[in-house]
Amino acid sequence: MGDAPDAGMDAVQRRLMFDDECILVDENDKVVGHDSKYNCHLWENILKGNSLHRAFSVFLFNTKHELLVQQRSATKVTFPLVWTNTCCSHPLYRESELIDADALGVRNAAQRKLLDELGIVAEDVPVDQFIPVGRILYKAPSDGKWGEHELDYLLFITRDVNVNPNPDEVADAKYVNRGQLKELLRKADAGEEGLKLSPWFRLVVDNFLFNWWDHVEKGTVKEAADMKTIHKLH
Repeated sequence: MGDAPDAGMDAVQRRLMFDDECILVDENDKVVGHDSKYNCHLWENILKGNSLHRAFSVFLFNTKHELLVQQRSATKVTFPLVWTNTCCSHPLYRESELIDADALGVRNAAQRKLLDELGIVAEDVPVDQFIPVGRILYKAPSDGKWGEHELDYLLFITRDVNVNPNPDEVADAKYVNRGQLKELLRKADAGEEGLKLSPWFRLVVDNFLFNWWDHVEKGTVKEAADMKTIHKLH
């Protein structure tokens, strides 16, 4: 007998993995169906090419133009204890999060997950304040069993918020300026303190983030946005 599919899985994460239905898309971001979060993140399914799903990554800056980053909790099934951008998750296969116009479904999901993960109330992050700046498509293994294959919407927002992390989701959270983020990158590259970054965060950092950070400081993020292109990154 093999292991039960959720053997050793944290109870909260187990519920999310089996109850949450991700939005399956093709490489042009056209919705083609839905499947459980569990099935979408099994590496064997990803290798079969039928697990590409829609995701989002929020980059929340305060009015000092510092980026809020988080360390994922130890109980996360994929990429536990890695440092990443403010919030990374999935719009679900539900009416309010399937709205394609102006990426409204994804923005609704981002507002929901900022409350779930970081205790940031909806009033602090109005849906119309999220700026979709781009989309990336990437694939990354986590630990052999699990991985990611996502079409990821990158959402920027500048707001001063109260943060109250949910320990089921987040081990730590802090604001960083550019220099402090570069030091995090240096430590991750050097393997210092066991520090690791999520693969999607690293792809955004290496390809886009510091240029977009300039636009955050100038208040010109909308001018930098490109939602027509889907950047295929590896």
